[in-house]
Amino acid sequence: MERIDHLEHLDKHLVDELAQVARETIREELREQTRKQRRTALLYAASGALALYAGAAVALAVGLALDIGLPDWAAALITAAILGVLAYVLRGAARPHPRPAHHGGADVTAQPGPAVPPAGAATGAPYPPMPRTAPDVGAPVPGEAPRTGDIDPGTPHHRA
Repeated sequence: MERIDHLEHLDKHLVDELAQVARETIREELREQTRKQRRTALLYAASGALALYAGAAVALAVGLALDIGLPDWAAALITAAILGVLAYVLRGAARPHPRPAHHGGADVTAQPGPAVPPAGAATGAPYPPMPRTAPDVGAPVPGEAPRTGDIDPGTPHHRA
């Protein structure tokens, strides 16, 4: 009996040691990945700062070029308008645009549908396409319990 107790103690010791080695290995791997990500983030930040200064230099050059034939205030106003339009275009390019779902190559936008979302619908969510044919009168309605007369006890029935 003493031998079994000794083996249980060895098993527990082995499990604890393996868990400690696994923890240390994972910790070291995470440190290495964090170092790489920190370096990458630093390079992106430096690139962004340099791009900001380059953009400011371009804006200054545009303003000075416009200043040749225009008053100072007009050159500055035109430069600000150009930068504002560029910022608006870039913001629009950064936003994801919802794409209409195409089923079987059919044009979803040509189907008639309600102009206003139904009550309780999330705003901005695309509508599912309207069916091209009328629903089958004998087909079960999704979400409703089947009627007892519709089930044939001799055949297995599965829910879809």
